[in-house]
Amino acid sequence: MRKLSKNIYVSLCYLLLTVACKFRNNQISREEISAIQLKQGEIVLCGPADKQFGSVSFDISCAKKGKENFNLAVALLHSFEYDEAEKVFAKIIASDPDCPMAYWGVAMCNFHPLWTPPSGAEMEKGTKAIQIARKLGGGSDKESDFIDAVALFYQDGNIVDHHTRCVRYEKAMEKIFQKYPNDREAAIFYALSLDASASPTDKTFANQIRAGEILNKIYPEEPNHPGIVHYIIHTYDYPGLAEKGLHAARQYASVAPASAHALHMPSHIFTRLGLWDESIGSNLNSVSAAMCYAENNPVKGSREEELHGRDYLVYAYLQKAEDSLAKAQWNYLNTITDATRPDFKVAYAYAAIPARYVLEKRLWKDAAHLAVFPASYPWEKFPWEKAIIYFARIMGNIQIGNLDSATTDLENLKKLRETLLNEKDNYKANQVNIQIIAARSWMLFKKKETVQALEQMTIAADMEDATEKHPVTPGEVVPARELLGDMFLEAGHYREALTVYEDDLKRHPNRFNGLYGAGYAAEKSGDPVKAKSYYQQLSDLCMPGATRPELIAARNYLIKSKT
Repeated sequence: MRKLSKNIYVSLCYLLLTVACKFRNNQISREEISAIQLKQGEIVLCGPADKQFGSVSFDISCAKKGKENFNLAVALLHSFEYDEAEKVFAKIIASDPDCPMAYWGVAMCNFHPLWTPPSGAEMEKGTKAIQIARKLGGGSDKESDFIDAVALFYQDGNIVDHHTRCVRYEKAMEKIFQKYPNDREAAIFYALSLDASASPTDKTFANQIRAGEILNKIYPEEPNHPGIVHYIIHTYDYPGLAEKGLHAARQYASVAPASAHALHMPSHIFTRLGLWDESIGSNLNSVSAAMCYAENNPVKGSREEELHGRDYLVYAYLQKAEDSLAKAQWNYLNTITDATRPDFKVAYAYAAIPARYVLEKRLWKDAAHLAVFPASYPWEKFPWEKAIIYFARIMGNIQIGNLDSATTDLENLKKLRETLLNEKDNYKANQVNIQIIAARSWMLFKKKETVQALEQMTIAADMEDATEKHPVTPGEVVPARELLGDMFLEAGHYREALTVYEDDLKRHPNRFNGLYGAGYAAEKSGDPVKAKSYYQQLSDLCMPGATRPELIAARNYLIKSKT
């Protein structure tokens, strides 16, 4: 008996020694943590104190205080408040450097699945964070599984393309979802991974439909969870699916009112459905919260969410012919020179806001002379966004008959596409290619090569229909199929123009130029019933005092049709 007790004693000592050695081997040095260069500081809040970011319950093995902060950080993560989420994860690390899931959180903050691929610095930060998480090892099998899943995204980041790594992550999250069928966070993050890995050319929307099924199943049980309503909106942010996301769109802002992104996000669905007043209201609230955030943030240039919301505002104002309000946004944009952080949402807003204004209003001379603003912005990092400015200039120069200048900027477009191809960003390269083909077709049209021009413009429209818009944007600066309708109209092929406009309005409902084009094409082709219908829709869309010439013409037609 004594011998047995001694053996047990020796075994216990050996076990304790092994655990102690393992802990010391896994212990993380200050230098390793410092090398991550974590964002630090108190989170910036701009919303009601009693209801800020929604409710999240993600059980982890860290200390009790760490758990409370962890749930806050994950709630911020679910609303894509990545900077603020990282601050909270950093706070957990400061108090409990051996908490592996805090490093997982940092890696997720730098992944941002639905926005744009991580920058080089973000890839490095996420890689370092997940290496530490794996070195520590999860406090449970589930934690280890979450850590290993995102590690697959960062693996070979400098070799393997972004989409392939997103698919890797999605497959790993699927296994977690199957392994822990009752874990809601596993389900929510799996749904997000499905949206992130979805192919932009898959018109069956297989990933999105699967994600929607998962999210809608748990939504009644977690109506105040920010990730569920947020990802439902992203899941259905497509033509033909958007109606399914309308309820979530009208709920999300009340779930996380302290998040500027949460206040903005519903406008994705509102834009898809042509609900311009709701989009405007959503983005006015978002811009206000984003300005509060920027004013109270010690980091200079934290304006990305504000400018993002203003891009959507301009889009919506222009569809309602509230041109003075749209122009006020552009004027305001020209005063902002401190949005210096190289952020793609900022670059997109700088390019898209002025381009939308001049192209939607057919201000061809202004379009031809559109400047790359601000000149000091690191545009070399954003070839796709810069291409928008060149495309607007090309279209302006073509319409005023300055084909030499249009040809020069067309060469610039080609160079930007080559840059994107070299960066292996095939999606954005394809978007620029659509612009190149559209520009060429209009140059042919102005040279009276109408048949070839229409063939090329049809190709551009078909290419655009075969892919989806980027998740961040309200839509193409000008839909290619709408430009095809314009070309048919200008060529005098009114029936063909009407068909094309009607097709485009199915994808882009309640667009001002689409409705007017359809009405005018119907009028000229001898279809007064459709002419009155489209003109009436246009008139109802806009305020009584709106003065855009096309709207005045439409309203005059309606008046005459009653006499």
